[in-house]
This record gives sequence, structure tokens and C-alpha cells, in this order.
Amino acid sequence: MNGTRQGRRIETRGAAVMVVIAGLVAGGLVTASPAGAQTRGKKEPAPATEKTAAARDVAVTVYNDNLGVVKDRRPFTLAAGISDLRFTDVASSIDPTSVHLRALGRSPIEILWQDYRYDLVSTEKLLGRYVDQPIEVSTKDDQIRKGTLLSHDAGSLVLQDPAGGLTLLNRGEVRQVGLKELPKGLITRPTLVWRLRADAAGEQPLEVSYMTGGLAWHAEYVAVLDASETNLDLQGWASVVNRSGATYDEARIKLVAGSIHRAQAPRPEMYSDMRAVKGIGAMEMQERTFFEYHLYEVPLRATLSNNEVKQLGLLHATGVKAAKRFTYDANRDNDNVLVTIEFENAQASGLGMPLPEGVARIFKRDTDGSLELAGEDRIKHTPKNERVRMSVGNAFDIGVERKQNDFRQVTPRITEQSFEIVLRNHKSESVDVTISEHTGGDWELVKQSHPSTKKDATTFEFVVRCAPEKPVTVTYTLRTRS
Repeated sequence: MNGTRQGRRIETRGAAVMVVIAGLVAGGLVTASPAGAQTRGKKEPAPATEKTAAARDVAVTVYNDNLGVVKDRRPFTLAAGISDLRFTDVASSIDPTSVHLRALGRSPIEILWQDYRYDLVSTEKLLGRYVDQPIEVSTKDDQIRKGTLLSHDAGSLVLQDPAGGLTLLNRGEVRQVGLKELPKGLITRPTLVWRLRADAAGEQPLEVSYMTGGLAWHAEYVAVLDASETNLDLQGWASVVNRSGATYDEARIKLVAGSIHRAQAPRPEMYSDMRAVKGIGAMEMQERTFFEYHLYEVPLRATLSNNEVKQLGLLHATGVKAAKRFTYDANRDNDNVLVTIEFENAQASGLGMPLPEGVARIFKRDTDGSLELAGEDRIKHTPKNERVRMSVGNAFDIGVERKQNDFRQVTPRITEQSFEIVLRNHKSESVDVTISEHTGGDWELVKQSHPSTKKDATTFEFVVRCAPEKPVTVTYTLRTRS
């Protein structure tokens, strides 16, 4: 191990080279960046240099709940002994406490300290740093004003010339402002900085991993029913939302379905604007279990641009066996019969992979061949070999009326209630309607007009055949013991 001792932290200050930065209301702002380095005290450690941006290897794992884990590999040339490593193009929504640096080469490195620098350059910050310092102002009428900046606000600048006179400049008349140099501490983009000690000089691949807010994904499904309404084509999309403050070029992408426990979620900066949605055609995503969740790996690399929603193909199945069901549940809707589309998430149905939670939109082709929306619903996380139920809407041509006909207090602990449900089918064909009724306590049906099935401790159902234009009345008496 190199015996060089770590000295005190030393910053650099440079001379002036002109660089234009826009943003001073109606005018621009000119500042300077270091052209030659001067040091204070001891010599600054040599910086580690990144080989080339094209050699980066980025992987992003996106979770459902505003969380992403980024793995960014880059080759750097390190000096023997102590050097400073600057790692740029990181997410502005990064959780700095989650950062981990790992050397992938054979030569070990020692991390002496780590910084996350995010005091980004802006017009107001630059002007604030130059209060009581000389600046140069160019106006729209090509005048040059030099003096000491005394104050600034959204509408004006106040300068004091060398003779002591004051000049009040309207910022709307300012074309640009010249500053001597970039103030110490301000940077143009979020940066991770390490001070390292390396045994030997040379190229070393390094991997930086960190958690960031501003990344999330959700699933959407498009189901197209055939004319018989007994088969459907199902296409699934994973929409990845990137508001993290960074762009991940040609990244390997993994999506994790499920909610993980968080001790304390980061609070990312949120953006109000979003770029247009971009999509990648349906691909055969590789799905596998990961701990108690399901992970979906995108087979092709893709770029996740900041402030963008990217849609990735999740699945595509054709000829899935489906069934249309009619259900009446007064607890959900007292006045309408609900229509659902159901299918088995099984290989025999053309599926058989875990389906992440998301919105499903159901379409059917009209007689002219055009697709029309029949309804939409949100499906929950559904393992393989489980049934998927999608609520489409209310049945227009099936009327229903429910009322309580009687209530009796048989004993202080026993009550009896009688109910009547009338179904009217105005369709041209017969349909089966499932009636779901709910109760509580110790109960039994003492009378019923149609056979019923106990579904659980609080639910029983009737399945009723309804012929066209022939009302069907279902009655029952429920006895409850308290």
C-alpha cells in the first residue's frame, strides 16, 4: 500500500476562459472556467480520468414505488497513491447514503472519503456569489457597464462604478453579464467525488451503484375480444417513468413487480413536464422469481431519457379462452348488473406467466372492423394459474330491482329478514346472472326460491337463468343469530 498520507482537503481556483450561460431574464450571463490550475498549500491529488463514455455499461432496476437502483460501470485511469475520482451524470434524485463504489479489477483501492455535490449553477446563484465583486454588463444598445455588483433581484441590477456612482439597470435591457470565473463550489451537474488510494497506476474498471427516486413503472394491458366474445388477444406493456434527473443510455433494464418494505423513502425532485411517450415493440421478456417478488428482464438494451415515459413490450398472447359474466352485487351497485370478462392465467389459455398489477382496457371490433372501447379495469398482481376478472361496465339491457319484504324479531337473539330480487332481461338471448348476497354473524337460509351456494362465511350466491323478456324473481329468507 502506498504510504502517502492524506493531507487536508484542497480546492482549486482557475483563471478566466469565457463561457456563455443563458438565463438572466432577457439577457445572457457570461462566466469563466479554469484554464490553468493554481493551488493553495499542498499540491492537489491528480484526478482520475475516465477512459471514454462509450465504454460505460449501465443497468437500471425499476420498482413499482418511485424507486430505482442504478449500476454504472466505467473504466478509469488511476494514479498510484492518492487521486480524486469525479463521477458525473448521476441522478439528481439520488439517495447519497446508498452509494457504493466497487473496484472490478485486480488492483485494490481504498476509499478515503466520498462527497455528493449538487450545488448546481444557476443565474441567481452566480449573481449571489458575485455581490460586492466586479462584473461587466452588456446592454441591448451595445453599451458596456463595469462596476461592483451591490444587489440584484428579478427586475434589476445595482452597480457601483470605480468613482462611487450608482447605476440601476433594468434586467429586461441586459443582453449578458460577464463574470470573472465560476465561483468555487458551484457545479454544472450533480457529481459524486471520491478520494482514493490505489496500489498501482493504470486502467481500472469501477462500478458505482445507488438508489434513486423518480423511477417507477406500471403495467397496461390491451384485450381485444373476438366476435363471439369467447376468445381474446392480450397485449401487455410496461411503462417506465423516468423523473430521476438523469438519462441512462443503452441500459440493461429490469422491472420488479411487488411492493418492497422501505425504512424511509427518498424525496426526489419532481418535474411537471414530461416528454412524449416512446415505445419499443412487444418482446419476449424474461420473467423469474426474485426473493418474494417477480422480476422481468428486458432482452434488449434501451435508453431511459430523463422526463420520459418509455413503453416496453411485456407479453403478447392470442386466442386466450375467455368468458363474459353478468354479476349483481348490491354492496357494489344496488341498481345495475355488472359485466365482467374472465380468463385463466394458464398455459392452456395461452398465458401462464405472473401478470403485474395494471390497467386493462377491453376492446371489441365493430361491424365495420374498427376497434371500440368496451371498458377498462385495474387487475391486481396475478400469479400463474389464477383467474383474472376484468370489470367492463354495467349491462345496459338487464334491469334489476332489490328490496326487503319483511323483518321479524323471532326471539331476543334471532331475527329473520326476507328479500326479493327481480331481474329483467331485454336482450335477444338468454343469459346467466350471478347474484352475490352478503351477511354476517351466525346465519342460515330458511327459505329460497332458487338454489344457492355458500362462497365464504359472509357470502352466498344464486346463479339464475334469465330468458328474454321474462322477469325472474329470486326470493330468500335469512335467519341470523346474535
